[in-house]
Amino acid sequence: MSFGLDGLSGHGYGAGSTRTQTMHREGKRSLRVLRGLFPYLRPYRLQIAGFLVSLGIGAAAVLALGLGLKYLVDEGFARANPALLDQALAILLVIVVIMAVATYTRFYLISWIGERVATDLRRVVFDHVVGLSVSFFETTKIGEILSRLTTDTTVLQSMVGSSISLALRHFFMLSGGIVMLMWTSLALTGPIFLIVPVVVVPIVVFGKRVRRLSRLAQDRIADTGAFAEESLNNVRTVQSFSHETLDRKSYAAHAEDAFKTAMDRVRARAQLNFCVIILMFGAVGVMIWYGGHKVLAGQVTAGEMSAFIFYALIMARSARGLSEVYGDVQRAAGATERLLEIMALEPEITAPADPAALPEPPVGTLQFDRVTFHYPSRPDRSALTEFSLDVQPGETVALVGPSGAGKTTVFQLALRFYDPGTGSVRLDGVDLRRVDPVAARGRIGIVPQEPVIFAANAWENIRYGRPDASDEDVRAAAEAAAATEFLDRLPEGFDSFMGERGVRLSGGQRQRIAIARAILRNPSLLLLDEATSALDAENERLVQSALERLMAGRTTLIIAHRLATVVNADRIAVMENGRIIATGNHGELMDRCELYARLAAMQFDPDLTLDKLTAARNAVSSPARSAG
Repeated sequence: MSFGLDGLSGHGYGAGSTRTQTMHREGKRSLRVLRGLFPYLRPYRLQIAGFLVSLGIGAAAVLALGLGLKYLVDEGFARANPALLDQALAILLVIVVIMAVATYTRFYLISWIGERVATDLRRVVFDHVVGLSVSFFETTKIGEILSRLTTDTTVLQSMVGSSISLALRHFFMLSGGIVMLMWTSLALTGPIFLIVPVVVVPIVVFGKRVRRLSRLAQDRIADTGAFAEESLNNVRTVQSFSHETLDRKSYAAHAEDAFKTAMDRVRARAQLNFCVIILMFGAVGVMIWYGGHKVLAGQVTAGEMSAFIFYALIMARSARGLSEVYGDVQRAAGATERLLEIMALEPEITAPADPAALPEPPVGTLQFDRVTFHYPSRPDRSALTEFSLDVQPGETVALVGPSGAGKTTVFQLALRFYDPGTGSVRLDGVDLRRVDPVAARGRIGIVPQEPVIFAANAWENIRYGRPDASDEDVRAAAEAAAATEFLDRLPEGFDSFMGERGVRLSGGQRQRIAIARAILRNPSLLLLDEATSALDAENERLVQSALERLMAGRTTLIIAHRLATVVNADRIAVMENGRIIATGNHGELMDRCELYARLAAMQFDPDLTLDKLTAARNAVSSPARSAG
């Protein structure tokens, strides 16, 4: 498809840098961004409640072990009571069973929630992205979007399905450990509150750094994926220009950059864990030393000291676990931020609140009324200027002119990929800005210069034009497009896989599939973007024959670079610098339009020389010719 090659070429790159900056901004440096996940968690309140209950039961069971340990030491060992040991074993087994059931339930529910939320996010983000305006995709790398759909949602799945569970468990155990320490011995608990701030500070400081580096690491991975996606999608071009070695080096550079950024994040997390382990377990050692002196002084019992050590170790383990999980949560915050950035983007082309209805049955008229249009990235240069064109029902109008004249822009506006700055575009007499874009595009069929063939069979590719069509309708469309001639010869006929981007088909075969798709759509307005320019003589004849059947009785607008394909059009509009400079049939334009005559002379005379071209130009501009 030549969109982007005429009247659009290069316009995306200027906006692309702005878009990249927008989609890579640092954003808020706090975990508040995770609140954006609440709407996706809310539908699963019942499962979340079950998870919290099982989490609470499991944490309570672990904490209960400390009380049992205190009772066992003070009552069992101190009084040499063997019956108490038997009772303690029985209670321990019961607690273990409760812990196992609670852990199973907790793990299953939170894993289910994580997978469900990740799936919902992928679906919602894709639904949103596929509805964004064409300008977004012309200024954003597809690999970047795919990275957010896959890598970022996987990070969130890991966070919701694992990290949150661990974080809450560690938080419950830490909080419960503090409460149980106070219950066991206030004298031993007091110094802990002096130690906690010392442990919290490195978590906060290193946590911010981890989040920043996590975001950067995800961006670098996205860049790597985008480069790979672009190279592999164009592998024929890569190999044709012997560019494999350079592309390998470029990919290696991207991968190394991602590795270095990831290792910076790993290093920051390792430093965080190092600080927490040193501080927390050092604090536990000090508390044991302090408690030991209390025991020797007779101020604390051996059972209280045993329970105190048990709860102190639980606190230390939980604090260490929180520091590790905090890094995962920071990483998830970066992923959430990247996803919410996409979700915050609004399409530039939307349906009005109260869309106007198009007339039924379709009329097939298309009018451009004094349209002036600038691409957003080139506000200082108009792609169309005071452009007016009225295409009547059943009429075939061809647009010709040099590259950059604005021909493709006309198609872009007809499909309402953009809205004009001034003037109006009307389909069947209704301004496109007043119509739902989906309804308007439903009346338009397009056969591009480079047809898109999906990685599916022929049935699915042709039925793309009308998803509810029967097999009989699909086959009839294929016959009208002269596509059954080769489809029936394939090993599996219409069920044959067309290959990625239709690589198993020739250019002419891909074009006939695209024509069959347009025939099946049965549009009232047909847009042909130089559908035969890249074909050999035999395929051009077959495709041109199919196009003539498709065009019969339909309003047709054609972009033409090869004038031989449009000499029989009802009207030919000659464009230059975003304006129509002349209209008429082939003979009239040969007499009245110097630009058309020059284009025709270059295409129809294989032995054209500069002298002949000058003579043709002089002949067109002569008074006698002008008078004619």
